[in-house]
Amino acid sequence: MTLRGWRDIYRGAMPTLDPACHAVIERSAAAVAAIIAKGVPVYGINTGFGKLANVHIPPADLATLQRNIVLSHSAGAGAPMPVPVARLMMALKLASLSQGASGVRLETVRLLEALLARGLTPIVPCQGSVGASGDLAPLAHMSATMIGVGEMIVDGKVLPAATALADAGLQPLSLGAKEGLALLNGTQFSTAYALAALFECETLFQSALVTGALSTDAARGSDAPFDPRIHRLRRHRGQIDTADALRGLMAGSAIRASHLVGDERVQDPYCLRCQPQVMGAVLDLLRQAAATLETEANGVTDNPLIFPETGEALSGGNFHAEPVAFAADVIALAICEIGSLAERRIAMLVDPALSGLPAFLTPRPGLNSGFMIPQVTAAALVSENKQRAYPASVDSIPTSANQEDHVSMAAHGARRLMDMADNIGTVIAIELLAAAQGCDFHRPLASSPPLEAVRILLRREVPHLDEDRALHPDQQAATRMIRSRAVVEAAGLDRLPTLCA
Repeated sequence: MTLRGWRDIYRGAMPTLDPACHAVIERSAAAVAAIIAKGVPVYGINTGFGKLANVHIPPADLATLQRNIVLSHSAGAGAPMPVPVARLMMALKLASLSQGASGVRLETVRLLEALLARGLTPIVPCQGSVGASGDLAPLAHMSATMIGVGEMIVDGKVLPAATALADAGLQPLSLGAKEGLALLNGTQFSTAYALAALFECETLFQSALVTGALSTDAARGSDAPFDPRIHRLRRHRGQIDTADALRGLMAGSAIRASHLVGDERVQDPYCLRCQPQVMGAVLDLLRQAAATLETEANGVTDNPLIFPETGEALSGGNFHAEPVAFAADVIALAICEIGSLAERRIAMLVDPALSGLPAFLTPRPGLNSGFMIPQVTAAALVSENKQRAYPASVDSIPTSANQEDHVSMAAHGARRLMDMADNIGTVIAIELLAAAQGCDFHRPLASSPPLEAVRILLRREVPHLDEDRALHPDQQAATRMIRSRAVVEAAGLDRLPTLCA
């Protein structure tokens, strides 16, 4: 699967398995059956789990063993996963199991596929994984619904899992050997959250380029720092692509043309002039994280792994989510810098000494406060994100009686990203409002065609601020435009760098 394919699933596309994988899955299940017939203890198949791996389980108890691991590990906490993220987690697990290295039966894989196809989404508490030995608790909650335990969301309604399965004409699973462990062992929870955040960040990054270009025009800034010759000399791909985008967004601006000659200013503040350097570095980081997560999404991360060609079950550590933890930490840094730079542009716009615009972007400052407090809100959100950006991957705490003595903390490292993305979505929305207000003061001069398209989009819902009014509804409207991708679509997606080739 390409990264674009995973993004499509996150946004609602329906995943289906290529039937060519069926034979591979069945060979893997047959290999597990052969191992059981030999009677030799093999971890996860006929033994206990974790610290109890030295306990041999007789054949008569193997089905109970697999059911027990699902039930005992369903010990998560916190709010339910958002449905789009939970669906993505299910699809990731489906892709992993279908590669024939997990020892599950075809009917087990087909049930997971059917849940996705029929819109049955397990309710999965979002806390409880340390990102090693698999995302055990959340994946156990997902797996429990497949045996008729727990709850599901169907058409927005919460139903007991057994009822939801019956209503859809599906039977609960009776788990076979190794199947419980295969279902709940893996990095799919952490990877789903990290991918979801990455996809949101792609939209936010693109939106921040648009609002950054609009702010540059509002402040009558120069597009000379976006000259390609500057960036080719430094050679960073992200910086080159970002400068190209900013230059294209401002091309044809009458506001820019109005001060090409006779402007006494020599250089703009860094928040305008260094956008290619800062946002370009962000783009490079996001692309690096995207490559890691695309690899992880297409990998097999449970344990032990079955190799039907030799009949072996090999225990390893593919469940350790360190790559995902590092990717999540990188995304957190990128989120912080997108928001930090956008907030500095807002602060610049409301300061008449820097922007040359009316104080706080209001025609009558003093009587009106204008954009004074939206800038404070942006500063608060940016600071909150900084506090959340401490790297999760440097933390570890031993679990399972010290059998699992180093863990990745990828789960909460990835989960925090969605809240951080929500924060910068609001910051970028505030910049959109402020930059459009600033450009309004230059009328009848217009900005470039793509930036004017964005300003017109905003003005359909949010009028120019002449006198003080409650700005929260304006911020909500602008945030919806950012998060729905309406802003980047108005500016022209073909002008903007992407993460998904």
